Amino acid sequence: MTSSLLQEKFNHTLDNALINEIATIGKIAHFKANDIIIDINQPLKFIPLLLEGNIKILREDTEGNELLIYFLEAGETCTMSLTCCMGTTKSKIRAVAEKDSTLIMIPVQHMQKWFHNNQSWRNFILESYQTRFDEMLETIDNLAFIKMDERLHKYLINKVALHNSKTIHINHQDIAEDLHTSRVVISRLLKQLENENRIKLSRSKIEVL
Repeated sequence: MTSSLLQEKFNHTLDNALINEIATIGKIAHFKANDIIIDINQPLKFIPLLLEGNIKILREDTEGNELLIYFLEAGETCTMSLTCCMGTTKSKIRAVAEKDSTLIMIPVQHMQKWFHNNQSWRNFILESYQTRFDEMLETIDNLAFIKMDERLHKYLINKVALHNSKTIHINHQDIAEDLHTSRVVISRLLKQLENENRIKLSRSKIEVL
């Protein structure tokens, strides 16, 4: 199962020899929705590759408030954890399972070896850095230039894409925490979006129209 999942999710980015090596040395880990996969200040001994599910990557301020940085989908890795592994520093992010997720954890000592002697791994890592960098720039632009109602609508559209469903099961408080604002603000803006016929609200459920 491990090898076939790796082939399915990574065959367009990693060569077959490397996929077989990952299947041999990697350790499968399963996480339920809302489980913490990597926490802030956690020493990192493994590189995570996401096989199934979705993961949200968060930063935390000095008061313990979380800010959503980006989402990971199957076939991706967390480049912020890669940076910590390369610098042998502790994690600066929190990775939380958005829904039930399966990862394969690779011991960090293999990362640098593959980076130097495997072109497919090197390309995969560099492309991952570029993708995450672009997403973090988008996050900064959202915070600096986009009004909260548009940030909220964009957030909901991204959720639809992640879950491949126009119906999102989420409560107002969880959205508020992801967008670093209050539940009252989110509830008001959701009602505004509903009045504009962009969404339909139900109990712990939002349909994006």
